[in-house]
Amino acid sequence: MDTNIPSPPKPHRGIYLLPNLFTTGAMFSGFYAIVAAISGQYIDAVVAVFIAGILDGLDGRVARLTNTQSAFGVQYDSLSDLVSFGVAPALVLYVWSLESLKAYGPAWGKLGWAAAFIFAACGALRLARFNTQVGVADKRYFQGLAIPAAAGLAMSFVWTTLDFGWTGTDVQFITPIIAIVAGLLMVSRFRYFSFKAWPRSDKVPFFWIPLVVLILVALAMNPARVLFGIAVLYALSGPILTLWGLWRVRSRREPRAP
Repeated sequence: MDTNIPSPPKPHRGIYLLPNLFTTGAMFSGFYAIVAAISGQYIDAVVAVFIAGILDGLDGRVARLTNTQSAFGVQYDSLSDLVSFGVAPALVLYVWSLESLKAYGPAWGKLGWAAAFIFAACGALRLARFNTQVGVADKRYFQGLAIPAAAGLAMSFVWTTLDFGWTGTDVQFITPIIAIVAGLLMVSRFRYFSFKAWPRSDKVPFFWIPLVVLILVALAMNPARVLFGIAVLYALSGPILTLWGLWRVRSRREPRAP
């Protein structure tokens, strides 16, 4: 019997540094948002969540460009997303506005923390469902609102409210609706365009260039309201896209009149 059979290679125990640095930065921004909200620095908390969104968008692209994708990176990214886009926005909403509902009685106080918990819990469920669908789902679409987009909707609402000079107490009955609707959209079956398959080539139509310029100028003039408008339009695009797809399928199945 041949005893010189080579032993299987040992698994690589190291991790890729560069993409995980971006992921760690995103989680740090989410953690800082929690600390800033507790200190009453709500603008800083909102900006920190948006910075986390930028870093979260970069880590996956860096991993693909440098060919440093790994199962560890996928799981670490999900945990970071839960902190930055699930727990952090929920606590910002609660400390900024939902906590003030306690002034109307214990029942209203429970509604406040329940709305914040619904947002965080739905974010966790959204991430778990996404991880189980990797490699199976159509990459062109998300099933349910992505958790960074839901966080963007909630935080841009806070930013816009502050930009108008209002406090969280002034909109204390609107904030639960924002939190609950954003949470339910995350666990819904609505299809959202993922932008992962775009652009399909290195070239894009010329009109995209002035459009990007206009968006950048608008963001420079009033980032709060522009981001909130973009977040609302994207949140509405899921139900519209899904209903339009169902209508097309139904119209194809209906027999034509002779």
